[in-house]
Amino acid sequence: MARAWQRMLSGRRLDLLDPTPVDIEVEDIAHGLAFVARWNGQTHGDFPYSVAEHSILVEELFSRMNPSAPVKWRLAALLHDGPEYVIGDMISPVKAAVGPGYGELDERLQAAIHMRFGLPAKVPATVKKAIKKADRVSAWLEATQIAGFSIVESDRFFGHPDEGLISDIQIEPRPPVKVRRDFVQRFETLLGDV
Repeated sequence: MARAWQRMLSGRRLDLLDPTPVDIEVEDIAHGLAFVARWNGQTHGDFPYSVAEHSILVEELFSRMNPSAPVKWRLAALLHDGPEYVIGDMISPVKAAVGPGYGELDERLQAAIHMRFGLPAKVPATVKKAIKKADRVSAWLEATQIAGFSIVESDRFFGHPDEGLISDIQIEPRPPVKVRRDFVQRFETLLGDV
């Protein structure tokens, strides 16, 4: 029988097909996401733009767009791509080609991550939609600033964001060790405020 678990640096053994909250550690998530490249690594800069860095930006954008949102939903925004610490980041066209199996695996892992940190296994649809909106703004910023897309292309794929929301944001990929540290710090701040 094929192995369906991944050993984490924390020593945990995460069953990918049947993940449990007790096998989830934020340090493992931060480490994995800091080394997973967005855009399949096709970005400008000396370092890949990681999913951890993207997650920090999505949480910031979600907070700007939803200033009265409870802290638990800000934490959900930070963890929105959490499963990618073990299953990697696939660009949307690949996810579509893989089919529903990828989505089911992602949902099981996301539920375990949420339960581990006191969030509901599934966030309300309105919150999920608001996080996705922040995710699309982040994708637009990434596409135009570091992934070589024109503004016209980015507008077509992601929609043009409110300039007032993004005018002070400049993306510059950073070393994974710094991003990992910042992800854990942001997580600890949010979890402490929940």
